Amino acid sequence: MKLKIVEKLPARLGLLACGLVVLGGCTAEIGRKPFESDVKCLREQLGTTMQLSFPIAANTCQRMSDHNFIFGSKKKKAQPLPLNLRGAPDLQKMADEYGYSYTK
Repeated sequence: MKLKIVEKLPARLGLLACGLVVLGGCTAEIGRKPFESDVKCLREQLGTTMQLSFPIAANTCQRMSDHNFIFGSKKKKAQPLPLNLRGAPDLQKMADEYGYSYTK
């Protein structure tokens, strides 16, 4: 009876560890979440306890032309896409100040 419990313990601990890693991937400090707008991402990055500067937050939130795919083609270089800052004049002002391209 004890043998069956001991055999299942590593599998349960592994499942628990995977669950914690997946849940930890949703923190604002790690980066952009899937399907998140540029404005929301920037506001979360600028509002963290680390008080990031706008360039660091923008580099974290900015999407790339290859959709951040690791195994992209060698012929095309990935280019940063303009930030979509529609409806956020304060963020547009910071983007102008630091030279980031954005759509209004």
